[in-house]
Amino acid sequence: MTRHVSARSVAGVPARSVPPSARTLQVRRQVGRNIAALRLRRNLTQERLAERAELSAHSIYRTELGTRSPRLDWLIRIADALDVTLAELVREPPE
Repeated sequence: MTRHVSARSVAGVPARSVPPSARTLQVRRQVGRNIAALRLRRNLTQERLAERAELSAHSIYRTELGTRSPRLDWLIRIADALDVTLAELVREPPE
């Protein structure tokens, strides 16, 4: 008999919502700033970037604010739409 494990659980234990760490929030905001800066350098609106990346403008808006934790496939689509590497989107400034 095979036991079904949902995507929201591990080994049958329900997943709990864990608030993001301060580091996670910091990186999320930095990624958002990077996306906004790259978008503006290319004279793109959030709406136009959303069209190019096949995402909603609201998703771009929330990602740039750092209030959304974007999925990896979204970041890849955004990087492609901006014609940059994924590394450029997630680059942290030097200390």
